[in-house]
Amino acid sequence: MIKINIKKIAFVLAITVFSISGAKATEECFENTSRAIYKFNMAFDDIILRPVAKGYNKLPEPIKIGTSNFTSNIGTLLSIPNNLLQGNFQQFGHSIGSFVVNTSVGILGFLNPAEKIGLKPHKEDVGQTLGLYGVGPGCYFVLPVLGPTTLRDSFGIIADSFVDPFAHVTIREHELLGSSGTAFDYFAVKGTTAIDFRADNDVNLESLEKNSLDMYSSIKSIYLQNRENKIKNSTNDQDDWGNLDN
Repeated sequence: MIKINIKKIAFVLAITVFSISGAKATEECFENTSRAIYKFNMAFDDIILRPVAKGYNKLPEPIKIGTSNFTSNIGTLLSIPNNLLQGNFQQFGHSIGSFVVNTSVGILGFLNPAEKIGLKPHKEDVGQTLGLYGVGPGCYFVLPVLGPTTLRDSFGIIADSFVDPFAHVTIREHELLGSSGTAFDYFAVKGTTAIDFRADNDVNLESLEKNSLDMYSSIKSIYLQNRENKIKNSTNDQDDWGNLDN
């Protein structure tokens, strides 16, 4: 069975809030280092992610849609506890209902029948939950491979692993309905999600790169605006950064 350690969750959230509760505005921290990491990430993208994304885009459309549905369905598991923490009980119900319907009727989430009956949950994470409770973003910086983040969101990534049921049945190998996964399963899904996102935004990223005087600043602006919109639930786009063409 999944055993969520409430004390660990509370400790992580408390440290997060204590560390950054006073940082209401976003500041550029370690810009020179972040720009260097950004260049590394762009090289990583050119050598690995972009070719993989272009190959992924050549797959038959039903396979791409099914893969996107599958990873989104698993991602719904992280939204369930965060909707509860945010006190959004309607979305809490939608998230549970969507996961149950898509996992069963939708064949492990490869199909999305839940959306057809009005169950379309918002993607939520701990970073958004902290933002809703008034925790400011703090410093903006860039992580290797993972890309842009803030102090609040980077702590949120760590806290996500404590509240995400999928992390518990994979990384921690706790049983759910008599079965469990492995860390490989967890990172395979995360990697597939990243490739799906990169492929979906391939044209938008190329356009942004051609038309931006400073690509680093453009990505920073898109990331921060999208995170703020997600905290306010003012966007219907549930991609990680939203539509990069906006």
